[in-house]
Amino acid sequence: IDKARQRGVVGIHPGWGFASEDTRFPQRCKEAGITFIGATAEAMNLLGNKVQARAVARKLGIPVVPGSDGAVDIATARQLISEIGLPIMLKAEGGGGGRGMRIVNSAEDMPKEYREACNESKKAFGDDQIFIEKYIRGPKHIEVQVLADNYGNVVHLFDRDCSVQRRHQKVIENAPAFNLDTKVRDSILKDAVRLCSAIKYRSAGTVEFLVDKEGNHYFMEVNPRVQVEHTVTEEITGIDIVKTQIQLAEGWMLNELGLEQSKIHTHGYAIQARITTENPA
Repeated sequence: IDKARQRGVVGIHPGWGFASEDTRFPQRCKEAGITFIGATAEAMNLLGNKVQARAVARKLGIPVVPGSDGAVDIATARQLISEIGLPIMLKAEGGGGGRGMRIVNSAEDMPKEYREACNESKKAFGDDQIFIEKYIRGPKHIEVQVLADNYGNVVHLFDRDCSVQRRHQKVIENAPAFNLDTKVRDSILKDAVRLCSAIKYRSAGTVEFLVDKEGNHYFMEVNPRVQVEHTVTEEITGIDIVKTQIQLAEGWMLNELGLEQSKIHTHGYAIQARITTENPA
């Protein structure tokens, strides 16, 4: 912020790292009279907590994976196992990027996995609150790219499939998702736009869903930023997402930029492969 002030900067794009989801950043920009090119602090606060985001989706009638309504202790977690069945997924309430996530296949594993999820969440996010979701085996992981202006208008740029993962980290991204039933795709796209409209979202964002083997889709979370994988969507739509973020921050309306839903189409397919790092030992 200080460097921006010294140089007369009028807008800051936070990229896709942790700064892009730090609610203090847009607030500090606002106080300094600098435009933050991204989601509002209010949207980040709402969506950064996955339990709150699930509650919003439920209220709108968007299906969510069965699970807890909030953070749980071990005793409540054990009780939920008997209600929703095994396997379950322990997830960090304020998390992302695969940290603080553990799959529990048996009640005996619960204490160990719960402790490890809490510790990892605390280290990564400064918050050890854990919630529970039913673990869906072999799902499709589908995400929808959205763009929203400052006037309540939201469009989607279709979907991506990021089902190929290693330790909950995405490895292969392709757009649009293939082998996805047309009706399921239409429902997912509609729900993504509906959710973002309801919370008055702005800028670029990604709404993530799981699709089980029966074709049921479940809302997971919203990433209130541009993601590493936004480039495959740019390839198939011809829309420069970061440029559009800047234009929306300047006050343009989506329709003024030619971004009306009926005019947005996909052409061909695009694939991104990530090189991931991990300790080989």
